Amino acid sequence: MAAAQLYGSDARLLGPFAARLLQRGLLKWIITLSASLGAILEVIDTSITNVALPDIRGNLGATLSEAGWISTAYACANVVIIPLSAWLGDRFGRKNYFVFSLFGFTASSVLCGLAPNLGFLIAARVLQGLAGGGLLAKAQSVVFESFAPAERGAAQAIFGLGVIAGPALGPVLGGWLTDQMGWRWIFFINVPFGILAVLACTTFFPADEPEKLDRTGTVDWTGIGLLAVGLASFQTFLEEGQQDDWFGSDFIRLMAVLAVLGIGFFIWWELRVEKPAVDLRVLRHRSMIGGTLYSGILGMGIYGIMFAVPVFVQEYLRYTPTQSGVLQVPGAVASMLTMIAYGRFLSKYDPRLMIAIGALMTVLTGWLLMGLNPGTGAQTLFWPLILRAVGSVMMFMPLSLAALGPLPKNEIAAGSGLYSLSRQMGSSVGIALITTMVTRRMAAHRAVLVSHVTPFHQPVLDRLNALTSAFAAGNGDFAAAQKRALGVIDRIVNGNSALIAYSDVFSYVMVAFVVSLPLLFLLGGRANKAAGEAAASTH
Repeated sequence: MAAAQLYGSDARLLGPFAARLLQRGLLKWIITLSASLGAILEVIDTSITNVALPDIRGNLGATLSEAGWISTAYACANVVIIPLSAWLGDRFGRKNYFVFSLFGFTASSVLCGLAPNLGFLIAARVLQGLAGGGLLAKAQSVVFESFAPAERGAAQAIFGLGVIAGPALGPVLGGWLTDQMGWRWIFFINVPFGILAVLACTTFFPADEPEKLDRTGTVDWTGIGLLAVGLASFQTFLEEGQQDDWFGSDFIRLMAVLAVLGIGFFIWWELRVEKPAVDLRVLRHRSMIGGTLYSGILGMGIYGIMFAVPVFVQEYLRYTPTQSGVLQVPGAVASMLTMIAYGRFLSKYDPRLMIAIGALMTVLTGWLLMGLNPGTGAQTLFWPLILRAVGSVMMFMPLSLAALGPLPKNEIAAGSGLYSLSRQMGSSVGIALITTMVTRRMAAHRAVLVSHVTPFHQPVLDRLNALTSAFAAGNGDFAAAQKRALGVIDRIVNGNSALIAYSDVFSYVMVAFVVSLPLLFLLGGRANKAAGEAAASTH
């Protein structure tokens, strides 16, 4: 019985209340709900922030690239903590690590909500990412080990429903909180649920047996340090390069050098050390080469679109945060339904075929989003967001199977860790790239549009005169009215520049998925059972 593994030969690891629940057969379900609550908090937090970014930008006076750090700081912290999660669980105990992560996530949420400026918020998001990075995988591991093999399917289904419902709840909850109570409440809302999760896990999780803790295990601190330096420098290079004139800035040149050295030495060290933080040796299997590269592209494209759409519709289509959140609900529901249905017939089809279908759906999404214009409404965005959601499920689930399936059983854990890391890195890099590309393309398109907006262009002159007359009719101050009219025309130019810039970005995503399709030939076909279980832990 799994219960014997989890609780020992008797109930000595449990409190009296939990022991009574164990005797009644209810404890495993209570543990499932408690672990799921912690995982849901982490999942919701990855989507709840995006809808509040325009309000955070306005309140803290940040540019788009600076605001991008709010999302990428969290993702980068996740990347650093993922290789440490297994060691932390072994060293301090599964229950201790999980409860401490929940407490840290809740406390850092308070710091995020209290942030007086952007720098403080980014630092708090780093702490939140470090605390939340291990929640999802550890929660799933707890649920998996709480049940006998015959019951694990039902337990994982319940856990999965809660986790995939998070992306549906996040944007709506975030939008409503931002509109009704202010953006700080997207972080404060974590506090009561975080406290509840801490109390539940403290009460119902069995205590860690001291004799089973691994106090002798070592950590590849050098590898993790090099990864942190390389990734942080690369993110800074991408996020700040545009506004600092790229290689015209000494700081950006330094970041570029540190990124190359950090990532280069990280790869060299991980291939040299006996017990690496990230085992790059699994890349000798061609399925891992294809899976890792494609996972990174997926992270960049899918998470990049998830970041871009809420910002775009709020800043340039004048949606409220609530409307922006509601806009994403059909896609989240479609994703949830697809995941439920897909799990039943995943093993019947070659995963590479399903990935290709999902990629083509994402290409179609990019093509449809390229047609955005000032009159774009919710109906126009409905099907692109549905296609994005379904396509992402069609790729994420079989990709992990196709990447890990051909690996020997003893290498699946290492492969799974690298696969998860590449997807998370793709997410953080994708958001940074999108903010940079939007800023650059907006500047380029604005320069072109401004060259045509002159007093010698009759349509512009007619519009300027009409606006000036309308404003002057209110107070009779012609000079002030003309200045106000010029401001309106400037905002129109900026809005159209942004529309074209976002269209460019969506076209780049479309091209990336087309160009990356040959990577599918490196992937494996049907996966083995061990790969399936490892793949499940990456979602």
